[in-house]
Amino acid sequence: MSDYSDNDKHEDMQVLHSMGYAQELERRMSQFSNFAVSFSIICILSGGINSLAQATSGAGGAAIGIGWPVGCFISLVFAVAMAQISSAYPTAGGLYHWGSILGNRFTGWLTAWFNLLGLVTVLGAINVGTYYFFMGSFGTPYFGLEDTTTTRIIFLAIITGAQALVNHMGIGLTAKLTDFSGYLIFATSIALAIVCLVAADSYDIARLFTFSNFSGEAGGNVWPENSGTWVFLLGLLLPIYTITGYDASAHTSEETVKAAHSVPRGMVSSVLWSALFGYIMLCSFVLMIPTSVTNADGTTTDGMTAAAAQGWNVFFWAMDTQVHPVVKDVIYFLVLIAQWLCGLATVTSVSRMIFAFSRDGGLPFSRGLSKVSPTYRTPVSAIWTGSILAVLFVWGSSLVSIGETPVYTVVVSCTVIFLFFSFAIPIALGLFAWGTSKWDKMGPWNLGEGVFKLFAILSIIAMVLIFVLGIQPPNDWALYITVGFLVLTAIIWFGLESRRFKGPPIGDEVARRQAEIAAAEKAVGQV
Repeated sequence: MSDYSDNDKHEDMQVLHSMGYAQELERRMSQFSNFAVSFSIICILSGGINSLAQATSGAGGAAIGIGWPVGCFISLVFAVAMAQISSAYPTAGGLYHWGSILGNRFTGWLTAWFNLLGLVTVLGAINVGTYYFFMGSFGTPYFGLEDTTTTRIIFLAIITGAQALVNHMGIGLTAKLTDFSGYLIFATSIALAIVCLVAADSYDIARLFTFSNFSGEAGGNVWPENSGTWVFLLGLLLPIYTITGYDASAHTSEETVKAAHSVPRGMVSSVLWSALFGYIMLCSFVLMIPTSVTNADGTTTDGMTAAAAQGWNVFFWAMDTQVHPVVKDVIYFLVLIAQWLCGLATVTSVSRMIFAFSRDGGLPFSRGLSKVSPTYRTPVSAIWTGSILAVLFVWGSSLVSIGETPVYTVVVSCTVIFLFFSFAIPIALGLFAWGTSKWDKMGPWNLGEGVFKLFAILSIIAMVLIFVLGIQPPNDWALYITVGFLVLTAIIWFGLESRRFKGPPIGDEVARRQAEIAAAEKAVGQV
C-alpha cells in the first residue's frame, strides 16, 4: 500500500496506544479490504438467496420491490450511527469498547456477550446455509447425498476448518480472499440478474409492487396464516437478516490502515452496495418466475402463486424451471464459492471479537485466547475456538428439539436479535454521551451532533421493530430464549463478573500499560 506513509502508521499506532493496547495484529488491510470483509459477511448471495422464501412466501413481489429497500434502510441507520463511533474508537472488537467507554464496565460486558453469542451462532448459521445450498445444487442431484445430522456436521467441520486455517495463516491471505470475494459477489449477482432477465417469460414490472398474502399453506407454511400487513412486515426480515455483519469493519480496525478514516467508510459502503446489488438481483429473480405454471391435471396456476407454494425451495424451483442446466450449474458453483468466503470473513470477525474481549480478561481462559502468533500475527487460539464453538453449536442444537422444532432453528431466530442488540447498546449510549467527558473528541468521519442523534434515535426505534418481528410465530420461542439469556446474564454479572471484570483500560491505567505495550509489540516483531 504505497499511500500508507510512516506518518499514517505512526498515527494508527498512537490512537491504539492512547486506548491502552499494543499493535500486536498486523495492519495489512486497505480501505477496500475493510469494506470487502463486511461486504463478504453480508453476502447477498448467501442470505439473499437462502432466506428468499421469507419474501416470496409472504407478501410476494412487493416484499422484494418495496420491502427490500425498506429493510435495507433499517440496517443502514445502524451502520451510519456505528460508523460515527468507529471513527473515534478504531479498535478490534469495537462494539465491546464502545459499550464500555460510552457507558461503563457492565454495558461493555453486556455488549460483548450479545455480540459474541450472535457472531458464533451466525457463523454456524451461515455455514449451515452453505450446506443446504450445496445439497440443493450438487449434493443431492449429482452425488445422491441425503440430509442427515452426520452429513451436515461433517460438511460443516470441513468447511469451517478450512476457513479457520486460512485465517490462522495471516490477515494478508485472508484479506486477498475477501477482496476476491467482494469482486465475486459483484460479478455473480450481476450475472445471476442477467441470467434471470434472459430467462424471463416477460417483464411484468407491476409484479414487484403487487401485494399478496401467501401465509399459511399457500406459502408452504413459511409463515403461519396472518394478515397482509403482518406478512409484509415479517418479509422485512429478509433484508434485515441479510444486511448484517458489517460490524466486521470495526472488528478488523487494528489490521486496517488509516482505520479512523477507512472503517466507517467500509461499514456504510458495504451496506449501500449490498442493498443496491441485492435489489437488482432479487428483482430480476422475481421477474424470472414463470407467468403461469401448468399442473398435472392440465389446469394452470399463476406463477407467483406457484412460486410461493414452493416455500424454502423457491430458488431452486425457479432456476430448474427457467434456466439452462449448464448455465444454472455455473451460477450455483460461483454462489457456493461466495458463500464459503462469507463464512471465512465471519471467522475473521468472531475471532477478533474473542481476542479483544479476552485481552481485557472478559472470557474464561483469556490469557490463551488473547495470544497473538508471532509468525502469523493472528489470534490463533481465538480463531480456532470461535470456529469449533460454531460447529459444536450446530451439532448440539440439532440433536435437541422443543416440541417439533429443533433448538438450532429456535436459537438462529435469536441470532440477529442478539447482534442488533449489540449494535443498539453503544449507539444508545452514544446518544447521551455526545459532548460529555466520555465522548468529547470525534473521529475524522464526523456527521455532526444533529445527524448522529437522528440516526441514533432511528436505530433505537428500528431495534424495537426488529425485536417485535423476530419473536413472531414461527419464531415465538425466540422471546423465551432472549429473556432467558438476559436472566442468565444478570446472574453471571452480579454473581461473579461485577467484582472480577475490570473492563478496558481507562485513565491512569493506560499510562501504566506503556511498558507492557512495548513488550507485547516486541514479542510479535512489530517495529
